[in-house]
Amino acid sequence: MKFKGKIWKFGDNIDTDAIIPARYLNIWDPQGLAAHCMEDASPEFAKLVKPGDIIVGGENFGCGSSREHAPIAIKAAGVACVVARSFARIFYRNSFNMGLPIFESRELWEKVQEGEEIEVDADAGFIRTGAALLPIQQVPPFMQELIADGGLMNHIARKGL
Repeated sequence: MKFKGKIWKFGDNIDTDAIIPARYLNIWDPQGLAAHCMEDASPEFAKLVKPGDIIVGGENFGCGSSREHAPIAIKAAGVACVVARSFARIFYRNSFNMGLPIFESRELWEKVQEGEEIEVDADAGFIRTGAALLPIQQVPPFMQELIADGGLMNHIARKGL
């Protein structure tokens, strides 16, 4: 998995309400959720994000509720992947179940600025920022399969389970 895109930088403790506010949880269409993605954290995000852009978060990204709407909204907005210092555990698992690639990097947040372009090479285990190469935590093989299949339901269908 390789991704290259412009970053949108967010701080620590971005919760699921900031990713997709609860007032939109009656929307089931992924594109409808994408129209409100990150609305409470960055009101212009949904209008300005481009396919392939990358979200960079601080500590505990995706904390809050267990709603799957949050990774669905991010993925439907066209975000290629999310890299954060750490993720809330339920968001971490929901992201793989929904087919949203996410990676942990303890160093990236402090080394980049919003709008900068980075390259995430998950296969090689690094992120390229300008001239620097930063390590990322390897994604377990099963989780890589979920991403490659587009999420848990597609994975189950592909395996005929």
